[in-house]
Amino acid sequence: MRTDRREKALSILKAVLALGRRLRAERPDGAVTLSALSILGTLNRLGPIPATRLAVEERLQPQSLTRLVGALERDGLIERQRSVVDRRALVIGLTEKGRSALAEDLNARQRWLQNAMAMALTDEERAGLTDAAQSMLKLAFHEKDSTK
Repeated sequence: MRTDRREKALSILKAVLALGRRLRAERPDGAVTLSALSILGTLNRLGPIPATRLAVEERLQPQSLTRLVGALERDGLIERQRSVVDRRALVIGLTEKGRSALAEDLNARQRWLQNAMAMALTDEERAGLTDAAQSMLKLAFHEKDSTK
């Protein structure tokens, strides 16, 4: 029973990693780095947030975030402003250029995925994959690590 669960988990892991590699390969030329893209996605999802929360959301050390945020700000993809609540805190938000860069990257990969799904999968397989996407998101945002 335990081996079956392990094999199923390994099968999902291999599939997710392989699909992730393929989706990364389908990114547009000149796109921002994957780390930068992740930050843009988080800011798009949550709206303007303090730098400390962004570091937590991205699971980054503050020093790493500072470097990435500096580059994104220089490129005009994000903006930093002082918090109106706590003037010591910086709030980071997306610019229109940042939203456009995020949309361009996601749209390119979405187009590839739609075409690949239409060509390679049956209707039933597409439906199963769509259903599995919700479970995968639930796993991606699950916080408790039961292996420790």
